[in-house]
Amino acid sequence: MHCVSVCLIRQAKRRRLLASLSKEVVLSLFFSVATKTGLHSAREVYEITRILEMTPRLSRRNLLASSLAAASAAVLKPVRNLAAAVKPIRIVDVQLFDIDIPVSKAEHDAGVNHEFTVAKIATDVGVDGYSFAGPTHDALSDLRQILVGKDLFAIEQHLRNGLYHWGGAEHAVWDAIGKIAGQPVYRLLGGSQESVRPYLTCVWKGNPDQSHVPYQQQAEMALRIKKAGFKGMKIRAWRPRPLADVEACAEIRAAVGPDFYLMFDRTAHFPETVGQKVWDYETGLAVAQGLEKSGAYWLEEPFGRDDYQSNARLAAGVEILITGGEGYIALEPFRQCILQSSYKVLQPEGVGCGGIFTCRKVAIMAEGFHVRCILHGTMALMLAGYIQASLAFGAEWQELAISTPPLLPEEQWAPALRVLKSKQMFTLEGGEIQAPLYPGIGLDTDEEALLRFRVNRTA
Repeated sequence: MHCVSVCLIRQAKRRRLLASLSKEVVLSLFFSVATKTGLHSAREVYEITRILEMTPRLSRRNLLASSLAAASAAVLKPVRNLAAAVKPIRIVDVQLFDIDIPVSKAEHDAGVNHEFTVAKIATDVGVDGYSFAGPTHDALSDLRQILVGKDLFAIEQHLRNGLYHWGGAEHAVWDAIGKIAGQPVYRLLGGSQESVRPYLTCVWKGNPDQSHVPYQQQAEMALRIKKAGFKGMKIRAWRPRPLADVEACAEIRAAVGPDFYLMFDRTAHFPETVGQKVWDYETGLAVAQGLEKSGAYWLEEPFGRDDYQSNARLAAGVEILITGGEGYIALEPFRQCILQSSYKVLQPEGVGCGGIFTCRKVAIMAEGFHVRCILHGTMALMLAGYIQASLAFGAEWQELAISTPPLLPEEQWAPALRVLKSKQMFTLEGGEIQAPLYPGIGLDTDEEALLRFRVNRTA
């Protein structure tokens, strides 16, 4: 009876036949669901409430005249209870705090992930959402002003009110929504893809420009990654002599063979931090052509992020993919990239662009213009929301960054398992990360462990 009732209601809504349902039928359908089987989900509550809202109210005279008069008291009681139950779920608090999971000095020096900034979203139904992707503590006052007292599900309004500045907190809001719905976020956003292929972005300790790293060492790491089942690796194109990275590509390709993807990242303005200049067009063209001949898959952000024209010119002039977008916030810069054909692949940052929902919007916008979309990435617990976004729009790849050689991802994030109830953070099978089974952003968080490892107890 329960399934038939809900189906009838949904069909009636879709076909706009509400007017044909008598008040008695509507109430009897509700009564069968609410009293005989119970309300099994927030969605059922919503469906039935919308029916009642769109149906004329029953007067005492009509009720007495109906065939249900004798049962009116029994019928109206669950109606009143339902009205109280379907109020918006409110956010009652936002917390930001650090956790530090104890590790040995050797583990710390090797570069394992053990320190995180946690965003916690508390709701008035006792369900909490968590993200391990920040933001920093100075955002707390603004976040509380934007979120506390507001409808948890009003993501669009939260973003318009400024939440897009703190994508890590947006991940936590989605985590709470997914837990209440009993679904992983990617499914709530329409995703059906059940896995995504990861690639590793490797940055060796030492000089940020990587000039101290022998080509052979980079080739050995690529082989290690390939043997572990991964399909691709990205390294920086920061060496002071730009064509040196072309030489590195050739040596890595010779070591790993043709069935492994190699990506290179210039990172736009970032080499200025080590005293270099942003490439001019001729330098970018020479490097792109050299990488193309050496078997690279893409070159990322060869020019300034605001230089849409040079990126577009290069993208049109070479076969290698020219990619970018990790530094953009909200939608407008991505729109400009599409209008000016700046990149073959857009790479929104899973936190920096505004969060999961903004990533989904960028991917939809890109799809409309036949531009590919692959998220910029992160590592360990922070990665959870990124995976949900990638699965939501069916991304080809998900970056794992930054990987610190010689560690592989599962070695690097091993300490963080201590704040989870599950034995694995993410399941890697066949060179792909499988869709998490847990609701929300996919982490089975151990709240008692968070308390044990919490550093800042004031926020």
